[in-house]
Amino acid sequence: MRTPCLALFALLLTACGGNAPPAPETPSAAKVTVITGGTIYTGNPDQPTVEAVVVGADGRITATVPPTSADWSDDEVTLIDLKGGVMFPGFTDAHVHLLGVGQRELTLNLEGTASVAELVSRVEAEVTDKAPGSVVFGRGWIETGWPEARMPMASDLDPVSPDHKVILQRSDGHAMVVNAAALAAAGITKDTPDPEGGRIERTEDGTPNGLLIDNAMNLVAPLIVAPDAEGLKTALETGAKLYASRGWTGGHNMSVAPEQIPLMEELDQAGRLPIRLYNALDVEGFDIAAGRQMETDTITNRAVKIYMDGALGSRGALLIEPYSDRPDTSGLALMSPEDLAAIMARADAANVQLAMHAIGDLADRRILEAVEAGGYDASHRWRIEHAQNFALADIPRVGADGLVASMQPSHAIGDLFFAPSRLGMDRLAGAYAWRSLWDSGAVVAGGSDAPVEVGSPLIEFYAAVSRKSLKGESAEGWHPEQALTREEALALFTSNAAYAAFEEDDLGTIEPGKLADFTVFDRDLMTVPEAEILQAKPLMTMVGGEVVWTALN
Repeated sequence: MRTPCLALFALLLTACGGNAPPAPETPSAAKVTVITGGTIYTGNPDQPTVEAVVVGADGRITATVPPTSADWSDDEVTLIDLKGGVMFPGFTDAHVHLLGVGQRELTLNLEGTASVAELVSRVEAEVTDKAPGSVVFGRGWIETGWPEARMPMASDLDPVSPDHKVILQRSDGHAMVVNAAALAAAGITKDTPDPEGGRIERTEDGTPNGLLIDNAMNLVAPLIVAPDAEGLKTALETGAKLYASRGWTGGHNMSVAPEQIPLMEELDQAGRLPIRLYNALDVEGFDIAAGRQMETDTITNRAVKIYMDGALGSRGALLIEPYSDRPDTSGLALMSPEDLAAIMARADAANVQLAMHAIGDLADRRILEAVEAGGYDASHRWRIEHAQNFALADIPRVGADGLVASMQPSHAIGDLFFAPSRLGMDRLAGAYAWRSLWDSGAVVAGGSDAPVEVGSPLIEFYAAVSRKSLKGESAEGWHPEQALTREEALALFTSNAAYAAFEEDDLGTIEPGKLADFTVFDRDLMTVPEAEILQAKPLMTMVGGEVVWTALN
């Protein structure tokens, strides 16, 4: 039945607990958007689902309508029919490298490479059209599951690329393989010492084998041509548009160089940045974060990213005890306890949020010790990025210290193929421990770490609730009891992500007064079988009441 405009507003205000105002003299229907026609999850436990959401001209939710038989016509409001789709509060990736996501799309993307042999074939094809002497850069390989059961080396690449400098970054961004030509161009020889916080992997006689870990990657950085301003803008826009098409309404953007900030502001003002960004700048951008400079209605600059250690796969994560499969190393410290204490004191004085990369149990422990020694106020909401491995006794300290555990569920379902060999079975009890951290009182925010991972909200949600591989596999040491409920998984990417960015008053749930950021999928992630989560498809992404991407026809 068609409902007159005045009756519509009366219904909506009743749903909010208010009274209907006098009828306006002029129609205001064009300023109101009603979204209905599907299942709508609010993320609010007091009212888990509603039948319709009303959005005002300012991009905020004016009302949520409980189940009702009312219909609305196009001449009364702007009506968005979900056509059976399922709407959620906007999914936010709480840990993404947006520039890297865009660059992955624009350069040699090695994601999905299944073997050393395939990697070599892809390099061979890439160099065919490249001028001799040029640099070939790619990213995204990971050796997990490769039949060769090892990382690639220069000796694999050299036969197909003798005249080119090849630099291929591992998906985690903490290791790369380069060929002999790149080693020579960078001046890396048997006599080159390991840099502080880095490692040059070598053959038995000490010759570099082409693998560079963490800060050792800086040795070849001069060979890579840095993108100019236009190149940076293209990559940022490409990454943002890709993310909108996947259903992300926002991202906590990590390791942002200061020169990117004015470019983001320019892109946003030109309407070329369709998602919200909460930026964690490199230390060089500390003053930008402290002064909240160059912000817009969808860009926030208030955090600084620091690195405590490297990654587990490349054995750069800093461990209390040595690696089970390499007893000669316990990983790499990328920041000393003294430097950590200094940056914490500076951030405390400037009210800057710290986003602290820590993967190994010793890296995590050093953060806990520094926070406790400094007696820092939990109101800063400092974050441990990744928070992958803890000594069991340290897990309750995270919530007690007021720290946010910013974790990426897909890391577990990929890393658990090699984590048992790196850590041994005993240490896995404190690895990727979402449930233990959640139950101990820590706020757990969910991200993807793309381009390390694919950057799909569906993969991340699936990983959080299943703790199984993308093929449905599990194995010894995977600790299925660490999986989360679907309601908890939804919170990871909505309300908890909002809290981690001080945005819980504006985002994270579908309630009157909050910003209209919504993600719509073609099926119900809260009820479908686990495997079917991965088959879901995005239907619409809305940011601030504006449809920034849609597949609804």
